[in-house]
Amino acid sequence: MYSNKKIYQVTYPIFLTLIAQNIVNVTDTAFLGRVSEVALGASAIGGVFYIAIYFVGFGFSQGAQILIARRNGEKKYAEIGPIFNNALIFNFLIATLIFMLSVLFIPDLMRYLVHSDHIYEASVEFLNWRIYGFFFSFLNVVFRAFFVGITRTRVLTISAVITAATNILLDYLLIFGHFGFPQWGIAGAAIASTAAEATTLIYLIAVTLKQDDKHIFRLFKLNKIDFQTIGKILNLSIFIMFQYFISISTWFMFFIFIERLGERPLAVTNIGRSLYILLMIPGSALSTTVNTLVSNMIGEGHKERVIPFMIKILKIVLLILLPLMVFTFAFPELFARIYTNNPELVAATIPTLRVVSVAMVFCGLGSILFSVISGTGNTKSAFIIEFITLFFYIVYVYYTAVILRTQVEIVWMSEFVYWTIIGLMAYWYLLKGNWRKKEI
Repeated sequence: MYSNKKIYQVTYPIFLTLIAQNIVNVTDTAFLGRVSEVALGASAIGGVFYIAIYFVGFGFSQGAQILIARRNGEKKYAEIGPIFNNALIFNFLIATLIFMLSVLFIPDLMRYLVHSDHIYEASVEFLNWRIYGFFFSFLNVVFRAFFVGITRTRVLTISAVITAATNILLDYLLIFGHFGFPQWGIAGAAIASTAAEATTLIYLIAVTLKQDDKHIFRLFKLNKIDFQTIGKILNLSIFIMFQYFISISTWFMFFIFIERLGERPLAVTNIGRSLYILLMIPGSALSTTVNTLVSNMIGEGHKERVIPFMIKILKIVLLILLPLMVFTFAFPELFARIYTNNPELVAATIPTLRVVSVAMVFCGLGSILFSVISGTGNTKSAFIIEFITLFFYIVYVYYTAVILRTQVEIVWMSEFVYWTIIGLMAYWYLLKGNWRKKEI
């Protein structure tokens, strides 16, 4: 079994990466919270829509990551390059297709889904600029898959710092119009995020080209597209892609349903989302570590170590998250004031932040259990579990937000529904399932 030191070596850079990435999320929300509640709410809808599409590319890269980690564990280094090279080509083509569809259909789609004219106009303004980021983010995740798969995650820390620094600087200049720059408001936030992703891609290409052993992996050596390799990646990733897309699309519908409660509940929900994603970082970092180390472990021929390793990680995540939960539950106003200086909005946000603080413990445990399934290569089983869970999730959200039109914090309790069901199903599958027979 991997030692605590090895877990730390892989997890710590991923943790720092997620911290830096979420500085972007916090900064965008905090800046727009000082523009208007409409901008804050519209950025939630536009941002989650973008993330839903982004996770199509991310899902494909996860299939590549599982394969890269398995070949790395088997010490078949020359087979890693073809996986990486073809994943880059495929994700670029998918990004191009999605960009073209977005240009054609986003205005009509948003008009159909969003009730408030102000929210509609602001969300379309945001997405008109944000969709250019697909070209950069879809390639960035392939580089991420490579470095996580070979367990060299320190590079990702630097790339995340570059992303965060670029985004914060451009947010400050373009949202508020400082130092002679135009005051673009919500459009400025979208431009800043897209430019940050482009800057990060330039860095990742440069650092990969400078790798001393890049010839061992056969990186950037592509004579023609290898459809067989893409097929192997898709065989693993197609269910991850559907899983992520359906999952985030369901979350997008969560925001659409909240929008029907009014502009303030939507603003509250965006603040809750921002803090929730921030609190999820320790669990997300450990779940990524679990995914790649489980795949490496199986590649090394040690399937019997998977369950004890999972239990060890569950104990670690609880040790980290419980003190964090107590602190955020006790002082929600402290966090609310990061995002807005409006006293009424701060007061309205506090109940939701308390729900979020407890939900992130359920999230940490559930995401670890679920990531073990992906690490074993059983992505079809993971998709089925996710699909069943999302059915109960969206029913709860629709009933509380649209039928009952209840308070925002009650709707947010859907996170307990989601993570409890997915965690229990994943745990049952890992104890009883046939994942030990899976070959990839």
